[in-house]
Amino acid sequence: MTATRRLIVKIGSALLVDDTTGAIRTDWMNGLAADIAKLKARGVNVVIVSSGAIAVGRRHLSLKTGALALESKQAAAATGQIRLAHAWQETLAAHSITVAQILLTPSDTEERRRHINARATIDTLLEMGAVPVINENDSVATDEIRYGDNDRLAARVAQMISADTLVLLSDVDGLYRMDPRQDPSAELIDEVAEITPDIEAMAGDAPAGYSSGGMVTKLDAAKIATAAGCAMVITDGKPADALTRLEAGARCTWFLPVAEPLTARKRWIVGSVDALGVITIDKGAVAALNAGKSLLPAGVTRVDGTFDRGDAIIVKTPEGRIVGRGLSAYSSTDARLIMGRKSRDIENILGYRGRDEMIHRNDLVTESSASGALEE
Repeated sequence: MTATRRLIVKIGSALLVDDTTGAIRTDWMNGLAADIAKLKARGVNVVIVSSGAIAVGRRHLSLKTGALALESKQAAAATGQIRLAHAWQETLAAHSITVAQILLTPSDTEERRRHINARATIDTLLEMGAVPVINENDSVATDEIRYGDNDRLAARVAQMISADTLVLLSDVDGLYRMDPRQDPSAELIDEVAEITPDIEAMAGDAPAGYSSGGMVTKLDAAKIATAAGCAMVITDGKPADALTRLEAGARCTWFLPVAEPLTARKRWIVGSVDALGVITIDKGAVAALNAGKSLLPAGVTRVDGTFDRGDAIIVKTPEGRIVGRGLSAYSSTDARLIMGRKSRDIENILGYRGRDEMIHRNDLVTESSASGALEE
């Protein structure tokens, strides 16, 4: 926690919403906001993944207790999300923290161009000092309401933005060898280096109430997060100062990452995405790339192929040698218009202000970092 610079905090409905009255637990939110303010004061970027829209909305629509029809869930989400966002806004405003609401579905984090757009929005908000509050777009995402959960969504967001740590605030303080609700003497596992079948067998059923997850979905989230180089921790979220307690050594279960975040994402670029185009760059741009810098339009001398923003493209030297591979910030049509030009000229040429880079260094794998994995 002390080394974390990009943190995601996932909060379930059972913590955020009183299961008797359906009211938001504002005192608990105030405590969490104070913890977040402390983290931001020392330079940590914080993203909140917040459940609770359906739980809050059903109270205001006077919907009956128990299971709801799909259309009733969507109606509850639509009205509850407004109140939930307002509650976060008021709570964090007390610490002069700006809140931004983002509604996602899992497909937004998996389909390439939507993935790039969502990540760019979150990155920009963090650069501006805001705290993005993310939830599933439950009012339209029918499959996610029926089967989804915010544990896995939080892990996908962690993967998408190269987070260092994902904290799942839960109603239990970690992974136990047996269900502690059934066996009070069950042993807590402090650290998980690999999610084996034996570890998966320790997950029990989801608790009753508003929760749609349980330990099974938390282990699924751990697989996603740790594979992307993000550490994940499950800890007791009931105390209002849960994050401070976690830093002080509260009981929890840590899931260890298998790679550094940026390395994991660059491996994804190399191994999981088909290149749709080729750009040729001059010798100055080659030197800049090998020094770890982004690729600017000024260094591009030729654009081949047809591709859209967010598609993978290959980068070649004047001699035709592959020197890099990355995700283009521009379509092939726009790339041809701005190649060889200064970044400050982009707006005049295209009529809109895009990124300064043709390929940002975070979206670029060079020959020096790919260990020979850049084959065409």
